[in-house]
Amino acid sequence: MSVLEHSGRTARSTVGRSRVGMGLWRGRFELMQYVRSGDTVFFTFLFPILMLGLFSVAFGADGDMQPAPGLPPVPVAQMYLPAMLAAGLLLSGFQNLAIDIAVDRSEGVLKRLGATPLSPVSYFLGKIVQVGVTGVVQAAVLLVFAAVVLGVPLPTDPAQWATFAWVFVLGITGSALLGVALSSVPRSARSAVAVVIPIGLVVQFISGVYFQFYLLPDWLQSAASALPVKWMAQGMRYVFLPEEYSALEQNGEWNIAGVAIALTVWLVVGLVLARVTFRWNRRDA
Repeated sequence: MSVLEHSGRTARSTVGRSRVGMGLWRGRFELMQYVRSGDTVFFTFLFPILMLGLFSVAFGADGDMQPAPGLPPVPVAQMYLPAMLAAGLLLSGFQNLAIDIAVDRSEGVLKRLGATPLSPVSYFLGKIVQVGVTGVVQAAVLLVFAAVVLGVPLPTDPAQWATFAWVFVLGITGSALLGVALSSVPRSARSAVAVVIPIGLVVQFISGVYFQFYLLPDWLQSAASALPVKWMAQGMRYVFLPEEYSALEQNGEWNIAGVAIALTVWLVVGLVLARVTFRWNRRDA
């Protein structure tokens, strides 16, 4: 190997380490900012927990649910837990980031960051670190609340928890990248909430977060198949519902391979869109 080639590889390696290091530092900063924002913590962190408790109280007065003859009855909270976990991934990644980045861009924060050595890659990494850490804590608190307070039986099979782990990682990473991409749409900080929240609500309703997915009409189930939240919720249902409940899915099976493919495709789409659309400043600024 020539000296020139060695120097080039060393420089690229140094740049790579620098980007990762700056991204991790940025992630620590983002976490501190997140914790200090009480309204953000409440609406994106505690919202799924409050909704799970509300559904359990509102629909659990008659005892366990049995959606169809032959299926084992389960607590109402167990039926809604997978959807609330999927909603938490969407809120933490997609909605939270889309609004925060749009506000930062409108207020000139991104413009100032663009004048520093921070690269878009490091900026993305910092955001994903923040979303990943808060998402893990949110999911852990939700699971503890479901098990201890609402009496939901949690899986004991390590294979199911392994499925939970990769659905979680693919889901929250893809949601974060799609949130970065959507942040380029709002034209001002004032319009960010008005643009992002309705999109998130519509996606959740279509994907069976607030209504059980098997109750949706066939055409709406097919439409939801084009959205990542449907696949996140389906993967979570596989983990937390009895095996017999696969009969309620669109094709009568859990289709875990399809979940993995769909979430991976959406992660790649989110990465491409985030990289193509991201600007430190709006193009029309």
